[in-house]
Formats: sequence, C-alpha cells, structure tokens
Amino acid sequence: MSQNKDFYAVLGVPASASQDEVKKQYRKLAARHHPDKNRSDPKAAERFKEISEAYQVLGDAERRKQYDDMRRLGAFGGFGGGPRGGRAGARGAGGAGGFPPGGGFRFEEVDLGGLGGLGDIFSSMFGGAGRARPREPERGQDVEVTLEVPFRTAVAGGKVNIDLEVNEECAVCKGSGAAPGAKLSPCAECGGRGTVSFGQGGFAVQRPCPQCLGRGQVPSERCATCNGTGDVRAHRKIAVTVPSGADTGTKIRLRGQGGRGSRSGPPGDLIINFLVQPDRFYKREGVDLVARVPINIAQATLGSRVNVKTIDGKKVSIRIPAGTPSGKRFRVRAQGVKKGAQIGDLIIEVEIIVPEHLTEEQEKMMKEFAEAGGLRY
Repeated sequence: MSQNKDFYAVLGVPASASQDEVKKQYRKLAARHHPDKNRSDPKAAERFKEISEAYQVLGDAERRKQYDDMRRLGAFGGFGGGPRGGRAGARGAGGAGGFPPGGGFRFEEVDLGGLGGLGDIFSSMFGGAGRARPREPERGQDVEVTLEVPFRTAVAGGKVNIDLEVNEECAVCKGSGAAPGAKLSPCAECGGRGTVSFGQGGFAVQRPCPQCLGRGQVPSERCATCNGTGDVRAHRKIAVTVPSGADTGTKIRLRGQGGRGSRSGPPGDLIINFLVQPDRFYKREGVDLVARVPINIAQATLGSRVNVKTIDGKKVSIRIPAGTPSGKRFRVRAQGVKKGAQIGDLIIEVEIIVPEHLTEEQEKMMKEFAEAGGLRY
C-alpha cells in the first residue's frame, strides 16, 4: 500500500461513498485514463495505476474497512490526534528510524492483540511488524483492467484480444536479482530481515527493505537483464472470451493470469471489467435491442413497409400503418439479446424525416395538401 496516499482522494469520492458509488467512479476514471486511449500522455499509465490501486482497496468491502480503521488511527499522517507530517526515516530493524525522543510509536514495542483484531489489520496491510518476513512462497497480486468491447461482440459473444504489460520473473536470474555465479550475502541495510522500520510523524511500520527488495540478501553482482529487481516488464497478449449478453460492468476472472508470485508462489488472477462501445444503429434496453428507422412523411401518412436487419444480419419486414407518428415503436419477438435463459426483442422505433429542400412541384403539392386540411399560407 502506498504510504500517505488517500485512496478516497485518488478516486475523487468522499469517505461516506457507498460501494456502488465507488465502483461507478472507478469505471468512469478508468475509462478516461486508460493508457490505450491516452497514448500521447506519458502520465496516463501512472494515473491509471493509481486509480486501480485505490479501487483494489476501496472496491473490496473488507479491505476498505481495514483501510478506514487505519485512517481513523492516523496511520497515514500521524497517530490519532498527534502531529501530522514530519520527516520520514528508514533504518535497519534495530534502529529508531527518525522518531522524536520519548514520542515514538513502534508496533514491535506494543502488544496489539487486545485491540479487537487491529494487530491482524496492521499485519495484513503492512506485511507484519517486529518479525522477519516469511520466506515462504507468496501468491501474486490480482490485476484488474478495463477492456473495451465492440457492441455487437458483447451482444453475440466472441473473442477480444487484450495486450497487457506485466511483471514477469527474470528468466536469467530466476527472480533472485543475482547475476549468474554471483554470491549472496545478508543485506547490511536490514540485517537480513527483509524489512526496515519506516517512520512518519511518530508512527512506525515495517516496510520491505528497499536495498534487498525484501529478500534479506544482496548479490555481489546484480543481474544485468533485470538490474537486480528479479523481474522484467513483458507484453502478454490474451484472447478473452466475451460471453453473449455482456454489458458494461460485466466482470470475469481469469485464473493465474495476474501478477507473478514471489519466491515461486502461484500467480494472481486477471479481473476484466467490460466497457461496451456504442453502436451506430442499435442501443440496448436490458435484453431488448432498439433500432431507430427513418421514414418520410408520405410513408408515415399513407403507410408503408420497411426492411430492417436484425443483429445477426437477417432481414425482417415491418408494416408501418397509415398515420404513424414519429417515435412509434414496433416489436419483433426474440430478435434481441440472448443472455442465459433470457432472449430479448428487437424494437423498431420510427423517426419521421422532414425534407429540408423541396422542388417547386413538391412544394405546390404540399401546399395543396395543407390547404385541403384547412391550413392557409
């Protein structure tokens, strides 16, 4: 979790916002700042990452509750009603790390077991305190992305390719960060623990050591391929199956396609939110499809027949009765969206088009028609 970052401010919602309001705002921001839509803006990817990070916490009710508990206790800029801000310090696990004499607060010096499970909250959010980080395999993070889907693909179902830029384990060093043949020794910064004490305004938590990246060991020579990080950025193309009837807000989970695990742990999942693009002819009303069909005054007045294509390319013939007003709707059964056991209808909405220009003969005929109805010009 990012230090001192207000996730509510990142999403632009108040702390009292409902889960639905948080989700709605996230989708709005994700669509606006998606890197694929802002290729000329180098900051778009970072902004999109911040939005996704905030939603991963606030979009989950349990994690949001933990985050709110931390905010109430001042974990993001002062503890309780204490001073806010202050110089941040980072030292080895045994040091005081930049705290005022007599005024520092350290997790490792306090028993959190009697604070109603607050110790578990701190442990789950900051990776534990006062103890070396476990060396066991850890599951990778879930990655949530927004995928734009063509309207007709969303209705009928199909496949859409998505390009992801993800962290992959470095194939040269196998994630150790060490060059081939390099020796590993305990990290001098954290004493081999993998964590350091991070202080802010008299408040301290344990964070992964920036020197050894939480491994507890540093190599005599860094891997040249990944510069010692243990992972590399890679592009991955995934074919996503879009279920028929998908709509904006539909979400699917692809197991094992998320962030890589650490220490040979299993990868996380890829969560895809669909954002359906509009269509020039159809729009959706639930499982019904609505198509606006233009007709002229003569067709509306005298009656006519019009041919309309369904979403799967078939033609249906609709009879327009004499005297049909603009906006009148006609329903074609079972030609709408198929979603599970539901099958919607195709709704034809006629729109009377008034000509902008008339020939002299057409104008004369229109005046005669109007006069026959009692109108004078």
